[in-house]
Amino acid sequence: MKWTRRRTVAIVGAGLVLALLLVGDPFAPDSGRATLKPDDAVVAALGQRLYAGHCAVCHGAKLEGQPNWRERDAAGRLPAPPHDASGHTWHHPDDQLFRITKFGVGKATQVEDYTSSMPAYEGVLGDAEIVAVLSWIKGQWPADIRTKHDEMNRSAARRR
Repeated sequence: MKWTRRRTVAIVGAGLVLALLLVGDPFAPDSGRATLKPDDAVVAALGQRLYAGHCAVCHGAKLEGQPNWRERDAAGRLPAPPHDASGHTWHHPDDQLFRITKFGVGKATQVEDYTSSMPAYEGVLGDAEIVAVLSWIKGQWPADIRTKHDEMNRSAARRR
């Protein structure tokens, strides 16, 4: 068998792909790291459909949340907050939003006894679907809030 540059590149490339499959991508959503894609029309369209089917019932079709969302109800739970500019969703980096959505507030914040009406979506939505929903939400924010959120993500990445 004659070694050629093409064969060497193919073998090295296949080895890298195999290594990624075995070890996993350390920057994939499963690692708790996620990057929202609000400017990707395909991702945002999927996110809009998923939001309507899974999230709007509590957070509102227009991202408005439930009334009195800062006040605990009789069961001690906070109502669903708005995801628009009036809420606090944009106060959290992408990774944290992803973890809260996938694992639930208690597990994501390591407050195991935290009670919430917000379900964990692990096993309900895939990682790419969670990213799509969050991407669509971010795409609804005004430009100045998106800019602040982008800076927060850069700052969070520098701390890793």
